[in-house]
Amino acid sequence: MQTVHPTVKLAELRQSGPASDVGGASGPSTSAAGDVSTQLSRPTPRPTATQSSIMDQFMQKSMSVAKQGQIDIALAKMFATDFQPFSIVEDRGFRNYSKSLNPMYTIPSRKVISESLIPQLYESTRASVQERVKKATAVCLTTDCWTSRVTTNYMSVTCHFIEDFSMSSCLLDCFEFSDRHTSENLAEELLRVAKEWDVDGKVVCCVTDNAANITKAVKILKWTHHPCLAHTINLIVRDALKVMKPTVDKVKAAVEFFHRSTVGAEKLRSTQCQMGMPELRPKQDCPTRWNSTFYMLKRFLESKDAIISTLAIVNAPVDPLTQEEWEVVEEVCRVLEPFEQVTVEISGERKFHRMEYNHVLSETAALDPRFKKLAFSDARALDEALQRITSAAGRDSPSSQLAQTPGQQEAEGAEAPAVLPQTSAVWMLFDERATGDAARRNPSADAIMEVQSYLEEPLLQRSADPLSWWKNKASIYPRLTKVMTGRLCIVATSVPSERVFSKTGQIITERRNRISPSKVRELAFLNANLS
Repeated sequence: MQTVHPTVKLAELRQSGPASDVGGASGPSTSAAGDVSTQLSRPTPRPTATQSSIMDQFMQKSMSVAKQGQIDIALAKMFATDFQPFSIVEDRGFRNYSKSLNPMYTIPSRKVISESLIPQLYESTRASVQERVKKATAVCLTTDCWTSRVTTNYMSVTCHFIEDFSMSSCLLDCFEFSDRHTSENLAEELLRVAKEWDVDGKVVCCVTDNAANITKAVKILKWTHHPCLAHTINLIVRDALKVMKPTVDKVKAAVEFFHRSTVGAEKLRSTQCQMGMPELRPKQDCPTRWNSTFYMLKRFLESKDAIISTLAIVNAPVDPLTQEEWEVVEEVCRVLEPFEQVTVEISGERKFHRMEYNHVLSETAALDPRFKKLAFSDARALDEALQRITSAAGRDSPSSQLAQTPGQQEAEGAEAPAVLPQTSAVWMLFDERATGDAARRNPSADAIMEVQSYLEEPLLQRSADPLSWWKNKASIYPRLTKVMTGRLCIVATSVPSERVFSKTGQIITERRNRISPSKVRELAFLNANLS
């Protein structure tokens, strides 16, 4: 430190003072002292850049373990949320960027991230989600299967429940499923997941696609099954589109030409510009999604004049549509528009409203304050649904506290005073009568009164939140509120499970096709459940 510290000048002056006297300096001996005084009174010279760097390193404090762990967790969440490859921590650009943010932070290796940080975050998140699911009184499950680009089969299970009068959804598991997709094997895995999460006795409905194996699997478990409405609509529309397959094939061929030919695509853009039309690129069809066919036909129709002109100018090797076929396309788009709107709405995880002959779903519609009786066109179906709701409300009576007197509730909810005042004979008689009246109350009669009063309430606006309405009315309709939690948690489609695989496809890519199924499981779970 003496080679760079500013006080080294003082040591040099102290050494040079006596030497001047010995060497026969011309001035008096006080001159040396005066020089020293002059040196001390001067400002300390500023250290050089090299000296500053050494001093910074010396004075710099190391990062605390708590801060290092906090940043490690944030880094692990980034990998789970954005599906970034672990190898990014070895990239020079990322390391330089991280160092510029905090040079004291030590970036963990990809091995530490994969084998330590991600598993720890998975376990902590799973425990947190499990605690929430444990409090649910009723749940709805959805499930689906998927094959990755490396031909590994996966199965996902999602859970939906009402939490503090809000709809909550979470992914329970997304795991490798290498067995044959028989009904028995699917049922076994579904039950295993349900038991792991302690919801096997809380399942009020399981929503899946229309495949025979998964439908039978749910029946084996004796759970209420309902087919995915979006998948059902997809089958209906696909079947209807078969009658116009030649026309659809012509449109597909033209669309593929514009996607394959750069000359054709550029000419289409210029033609659209000349005609004052928006530059719309034709959309391709996806065989598994009927609405992609609708989007293809709709986009094709929107650029009709430009497409006809471009195909003629470039002499494209495709068969043009006749005027009659153009009219068919226009009519089909008009017919499919409502189906597309329904599919988009139910894919947003909304409820069934008009399935009046299905027990669970008819009760769901009746307990939705936006619809109630309006959801039914058959009076008999409405009466039967209300009878089942009333019966369930009578069975699921609130806790015995509702039948206790206010004095009893206060005694249980707070510590009793040291000396209780003596009750007069008059009030003792009153308390006895009140207690007897509460004991004689008929849960069925109370349930009937709740249902009647509920039906007399004005309808809620269609765009309003029904769960918020129930939150405000829970104290008025305690029995119906309990029944409601087991009905309004039901989702309309298995889209939540399918959405898991859409994201999982971003994990397993060409650059990342060797990732293990266990790591896919952890990342998919974290991505779905991290808030």
